[in-house]
Amino acid sequence: MSIEILDESGSGLDVRHFSGLSRFVMDRMRVHPLAELCVKAVDEQTIAELNEKWMEKDGPTDVLAFPMDELRPGKVNEDPEEGVLGDLILCPSVAERQGAEAGHGTLAELELLTVHGILHLLGYDHAEPEEHKEMFGLQDELLAEWRAQPRD
Repeated sequence: MSIEILDESGSGLDVRHFSGLSRFVMDRMRVHPLAELCVKAVDEQTIAELNEKWMEKDGPTDVLAFPMDELRPGKVNEDPEEGVLGDLILCPSVAERQGAEAGHGTLAELELLTVHGILHLLGYDHAEPEEHKEMFGLQDELLAEWRAQPRD
């Protein structure tokens, strides 16, 4: 897998940690081993501009997902498709505020947003109650499994 993590936010994002998390999620979702993902951390001004341009919404947001080749999770006994999964744009300063409000801190919020964004890239959504239940259940499951793993 080709996973590129770029920190243009000045927040000191742990690139290795988020590369590992992204790889973990993509492996669990049976994404093709040669799929490509780019995760970029940016400041509030940059994400606000992207949010306005692409989502037609005002102000900064926490995460934006831009799917490329419309890859979907691999199914058991089927070969997953090769291609470019897409780009995730994270805003650590928004995540910091949200993590504080949620009582779990910035790192946990950025992990949540990364998993959430990858699921969006894989075609998951949460507009309808049934979709919401499926996506957030899967997100919680992936995060719990990731956090239960021993770290170096």
